[in-house]
Amino acid sequence: MGSTVADPNVHQVNFPTPRSFGATFKSHCKETFFPDDPFRQFRNEKSFDKFKKAVQYFVPIYEWLPNYNLRTFKFDLLAGITIASLAIPQGISYAKLANLPPIIGLYSSFIPPLVYAIFGNSKHIAVGTVAACSLLLAHTIGEKVSPKDDPTLYLYLVFTATFFTGIFQTILGLLRLGILVDFLSHSTITGFMGGTATLICLQQLKGMLGLTHFTTKTDVVSVLHAVFQHRDEWKWQSAVVGVVFLIFLQSARLVRKKRPNLFWVAAIAPMVVVIVGCLFAYFAHADKHGIQIVGHIGKGLNPISIKYLNFKSEYLGVTLKAGIITGLIALAEGIAIGRSFAIMKNEQVDGNKEMIAFGLMNLVGSFTSCYLTTGPFSKTAVNFNAGCRTAMSNIVMAICMMLVLLFLAPLFRYTPLVALSAIIMSAMFGLIDYEEIYHLFKVDKFDFVICMAAFFGVAFISMDYGLIMSVGLALLRTLLYAARPATCRLGKISDSNLYRDTEQYPGLTRMPGVLVLQLGSPIYFSNSNYIRERIFRWIRDEEDIVELKGSIVEHVLLDLSGVTSIDTTGIETLIEICKMLNAKEIKMVIINPRLDVLEKMIRSHFVDKIGKESIFLSIEDAVEASLFSLSKDKQYQVTGQLDFF
Repeated sequence: MGSTVADPNVHQVNFPTPRSFGATFKSHCKETFFPDDPFRQFRNEKSFDKFKKAVQYFVPIYEWLPNYNLRTFKFDLLAGITIASLAIPQGISYAKLANLPPIIGLYSSFIPPLVYAIFGNSKHIAVGTVAACSLLLAHTIGEKVSPKDDPTLYLYLVFTATFFTGIFQTILGLLRLGILVDFLSHSTITGFMGGTATLICLQQLKGMLGLTHFTTKTDVVSVLHAVFQHRDEWKWQSAVVGVVFLIFLQSARLVRKKRPNLFWVAAIAPMVVVIVGCLFAYFAHADKHGIQIVGHIGKGLNPISIKYLNFKSEYLGVTLKAGIITGLIALAEGIAIGRSFAIMKNEQVDGNKEMIAFGLMNLVGSFTSCYLTTGPFSKTAVNFNAGCRTAMSNIVMAICMMLVLLFLAPLFRYTPLVALSAIIMSAMFGLIDYEEIYHLFKVDKFDFVICMAAFFGVAFISMDYGLIMSVGLALLRTLLYAARPATCRLGKISDSNLYRDTEQYPGLTRMPGVLVLQLGSPIYFSNSNYIRERIFRWIRDEEDIVELKGSIVEHVLLDLSGVTSIDTTGIETLIEICKMLNAKEIKMVIINPRLDVLEKMIRSHFVDKIGKESIFLSIEDAVEASLFSLSKDKQYQVTGQLDFF
């Protein structure tokens, strides 16, 4: 068999001296932890300018506050007041969901927004508590300590879990480990939110029906069993009031959906429900007719709670578990929401900055009687639609909450629990995204399965198991992609120098005696055997196609443009393939290996074994050289004799 002859017109491959381990490691770390190259803005700057930009980078408020003006403030003022009207009923409602005193929900809408306004990177996120994490905290910590039997210890453990959430989120941001959040895929979050929303809606039947006894378990079967087991406690008065409030809230949401410019109708609807509910309960003495009320709510600003953090060994495991799981979910939700609204304005949100901001606000919150907060969708959507311009809207909201805590908090003692249940149920209806679930079913069945695993796992087993099942399936899919990477046969588009997948583009030109294959993923120990077997299957398939024409494969060209990395097992596999092909009198050619791959080929002496003349820069060069090297007795006249797949 002839050998490849160098053609002066062929572009030469650059065989660089392999970089040192330190340089390679530094490069990989930079791409892993600093893919956005955040320090590019500090280059070529004077010392003072570097310091100034560094402060602006790590403390974003210094970036927008110096240029802040009254015209911008008008927009933020309106947005801040609007989200404050939503924060009050949501704060009380979600605190109830977490089995916490209502005042804790109001505290959590005062301090954390101030911290986020200083360190947050998004202009649109409105900080507050969220239903899913509230329920998850109640479920996780409630398994260890009952909020009814020992409410004080339960509250302190919630503060401790929030402390661990803050530490966890801050460390992730400082170490730029946002990659961990990426393991919560869009399908997982959609299913988790849907399952949680379904579960929360069913749990609110306790408030809607005026039940006094209920289960602490968080699965659909247990919740429904508790509802129907205590039918003697059902209060028709509570149910009627609840249905009326729910119809009003849903009508307000329908108005916003049909008339987006009337977004404020849905925004103030929960506050209207609370005010009307308080007046109704006060004048009608609703508590005497089976309609339960919130009860005493004290006034005053957040008391210091750092002294109440509990790090005893018997509770450390449950608080760590609750803090890390809820922190991860809160990060995924908050960052995804912030990025979604930023895209609408052609802006960018730095996920690592957001992690630090969320972490600091939860850390400070745990010291000031707050529990976990993030950027909830409903409040952020209201903030965006209200025309917010900067994070100043969070400061305005915090000031409004301060006034409520100082002067108005006791007035909410008459809030009917059924009103809070209606508010929670109305909000949860919006979290069950039927259209997105159907979209996943149409587009990608495996994504749909991942979504349903989270949905049914959360609804029928438990929240943490549902999340683990969904993430496990997503990781299994990733492993399958890695273990069975895509490979394809390339053909030439007529009258061009382009080579494309023959399955995607039927009718491409086949080069007689030359088989061009493209590998599209890293080559590791997990997929090396598959790649070897797949290459030889391509060869057998090619020989079956051309057998009747008397043509055989003499050159196998491997396009490695899409192979980003390779390990020693991968290198050994390529060597084995080369030996096996040589035994069949087939020449193996490598095309366009990337820098990391080429360096390992050089270090392992693979290049010496295959020969530098067998490595090409482009498919066109490799094909021309291969056709040129075919022995005369096996040379084929290509011109005018093109075959097609």
